[in-house]
Amino acid sequence: MELNLQPLASSCYVSGQPFREGDRVVSVLARSDSGAVARYDALEAQAASLRPEGFVACRWVQVFKPRPAGENPERTLKLSAEGLFLALTDPSTLPSPETDRLVRFLALLLERKRLLRPRGQTPDGARDLFEHAKSKVLHEVASIELTSEFFIAVREQLSVLVGEPKQVVAKAPEPEVQSAAT
Repeated sequence: MELNLQPLASSCYVSGQPFREGDRVVSVLARSDSGAVARYDALEAQAASLRPEGFVACRWVQVFKPRPAGENPERTLKLSAEGLFLALTDPSTLPSPETDRLVRFLALLLERKRLLRPRGQTPDGARDLFEHAKSKVLHEVASIELTSEFFIAVREQLSVLVGEPKQVVAKAPEPEVQSAAT
């Protein structure tokens, strides 16, 4: 699954202050009521003032690094499910119900692709442990019950990231035509 995202902004959405190398930046993906997907980037210190319009799909924190002069910006627009999982499970990302739900879904997806391996639970049983196959790093994922409400909420979050799913319209069966026997 590939997700098309806007690139990291060069300045804070709240204050307009340009980001400097090493600044901690909070990124938020949201869908407005009109259906447009927007990414909001703000300095971590000013993130409390960030009020994105519409439904918030997820948020994460990253350290700002200026883009190299010759970098291809088109390449950075593509974010894989694995990349999003790693960004959302970064220790600097504050957990929230929305983030935990999306991380749980991505863990299921990546486990199926064998990019994550289950490694048990934390001692309190509140989080499942997954090992990233490439880096061998353990990631904690909230143990969330997989109910229909869970999948409805994930569907809303994913619709922000990848667009609305196409509706499948079932065709009515054609009536049988009886032939007259002669």
